[in-house]
Amino acid sequence: MYQVIARKYRPQNFSELIGQEHVQKTLANAITSCRLAHGYIFSGQRGTGKTSVARILARCLNCINGPTVTPCGVCASCVEISNGNSVDVIEIDAASNRGINEMREIRENVRYRPARDRYKIFIVDEAHQITKEAFNALLKTLEEPPEWVVFILCTTEAHEIPNTIASRCQHFAFRSIDYAELQNRLREIAAQEDIEASDEVLSVIAQAGEGSVRDSLSALDQAIACCGKALRVEDVRALLGMFAVESLRSVAEAIHNQDSARMLDIVEELERSGQSLQHFCRELSRYWRNLLVAKISGKPNRLIAASEREQQGFLETAGLFGEEDLTRYLNLTLELYQTLQTSLQPRLHLEVGLIKLVQAGRLQSIEEALASLENPEPETSRAERLKPATFQTASSKANPGGEQNALNSTQSPVAPAGKPVEPVKSGDLATDLADALSRAGLETTADAVRQSELRLEGNELLVRAPKSIAFGLKDAGVQRVAVEVTGRPVRVRIEAREPMKTESPQTSGTSAPSENDVRQRALSHPGVKRFQELFPDAQVRTVRNLNE
Repeated sequence: MYQVIARKYRPQNFSELIGQEHVQKTLANAITSCRLAHGYIFSGQRGTGKTSVARILARCLNCINGPTVTPCGVCASCVEISNGNSVDVIEIDAASNRGINEMREIRENVRYRPARDRYKIFIVDEAHQITKEAFNALLKTLEEPPEWVVFILCTTEAHEIPNTIASRCQHFAFRSIDYAELQNRLREIAAQEDIEASDEVLSVIAQAGEGSVRDSLSALDQAIACCGKALRVEDVRALLGMFAVESLRSVAEAIHNQDSARMLDIVEELERSGQSLQHFCRELSRYWRNLLVAKISGKPNRLIAASEREQQGFLETAGLFGEEDLTRYLNLTLELYQTLQTSLQPRLHLEVGLIKLVQAGRLQSIEEALASLENPEPETSRAERLKPATFQTASSKANPGGEQNALNSTQSPVAPAGKPVEPVKSGDLATDLADALSRAGLETTADAVRQSELRLEGNELLVRAPKSIAFGLKDAGVQRVAVEVTGRPVRVRIEAREPMKTESPQTSGTSAPSENDVRQRALSHPGVKRFQELFPDAQVRTVRNLNE
């Protein structure tokens, strides 16, 4: 009779265990030094080896050569434990034996010595489903069992185990299996089964397992049953309901190009091909998460379950967005996925949700919005101003220098469209920059520069401004004008400092400007006039000097 791969390649000793080195090392040392506990709790996600380790521990303790870290595997005890029919190793499914009567039965059974082996071992699977009353019935026995009894509680929800039980046991948390280790294990099994499977196929199967060895092996078994001895990535992906990175990347491309129509086409393609919209949204959430991790790390890393070639693609796509944008897209997609779980019209919600992602890409920061009040720019979408060479196919052909320009645009912020600035070389960088900003129509920013200290260090321009006006220097036009004034690609860095103390009129010998003069100067400022034009009913009640 055929035996499924997940059972056929189940670990039989500690050396075959993968991804749980901390559990393996601790239990091996305990067996070697004869410091065994009478109760253990094995917790972790499904398919990480909890029950398998419980059986391995039982074999180590009851092997004819034991207690030993390397059971022989051929004695009657080892064979019976592997087959699950040992008289002294009792496996209990707590999902169906969770009441107080079953626990009383265990309590009565504990009193008798093993029929043949060295230890009587109770392996309780899904232990979190035992009722509170049943746990209370087992409490005293678990605290002071006979010397020949060992309890092993396996659970996927350790927080459901009462503290009175957990405090009497040693707790081992099983980790999710690393993507690389899982892929290597699949490669070894495929070779032993004489299965043709490329790294891309194994990558899809490992991703479907989500860190679970059993789930991955079940997916491999299913793929073999579907495709035979030669596994093709397209067939495996369709079988497991996985989506290619290219299909998910089309969503990012549509957001970057502000193409709402493309989003509707994507949903139409999913419907036509019979794909699950909920599953697509789930995979899209994982895709945004991978882009965010790639954006933060800036290099391939083990936190992303993908091949090296796919990780390079993530890095390229992540470079098109900021961390705030990716976080916003991830949150919106997670909310959309939650909505789709109970939606009676999943297509409608998915279409609206994807269009919301496009609209979220048009959001402006507060700094950009305030800058547009002072220096309004033409009606140009954010995507067009920041569009890199990756998605500029037609425009790149029309403009041979477009690729270089796009590269430069990713290295420094794009300034709002203003008047052309001619570099002035008077020797005073602050004066030159302030005058250039004035000619560009950025009067408020120019005033802030005049009150700041400037220092050029290599390709970095340090601007130390008082705290009260440092906010105004975050205008994107400062970067553009600074490049034109210095004549080289520089990066502007703003630092806030405490305001300089001014001398009193008595010590300086000069009279302070009157309140009326300060008010008239403020009201004549171009930015204030622009604000009054936009809000004609606004009133200026108080004028305050920001340097004070």
